[in-house]
Amino acid sequence: MASNPSFDIVSKVDRQEVDNALRQAGRELGTRFDFRGTGAEIAWAGDEAVSLQAETEDRVKAALDVFKDKLVKRNISLKALDAGEPRPSGKVFKIDCKIIQGIDADKARTISKKIRDEAPKGVQAQIQGDQLRVTGKKKDDLQRVIALLKETDFGVALQFTNYR
Repeated sequence: MASNPSFDIVSKVDRQEVDNALRQAGRELGTRFDFRGTGAEIAWAGDEAVSLQAETEDRVKAALDVFKDKLVKRNISLKALDAGEPRPSGKVFKIDCKIIQGIDADKARTISKKIRDEAPKGVQAQIQGDQLRVTGKKKDDLQRVIALLKETDFGVALQFTNYR
């Protein structure tokens, strides 16, 4: 007997695409005239973090804008980037950014509540770690749920996978 149709709601970022964006931003920081002599650098700071630094606060903010531009060109949502405020560190200013992976428990509950309240009858959402599994009796109902979630901003980049 066939099981009910389902799909997963996840928030994952392709690390290789982030790495490509980081390398492109680093190349641009090294070649652009307005970044010459400002000590602007961008580098990985662990598995899910990026560190930017420059000699002045506006140059480090401009470096962050370059990085964001490269992420957008590689189809990575800026909702997956949590950038801190510029802070002085010795003679340079630094910005620490985190790459957000997974849906935290509070956001998962918010998404689940939205599905319960506004989705067609018979559609259920279950929280499974850092993702949600949505099941329903008809595929059309699941497509309505996807459309509903796409038009709502939850502050996190959502992807819909394992649609069966």
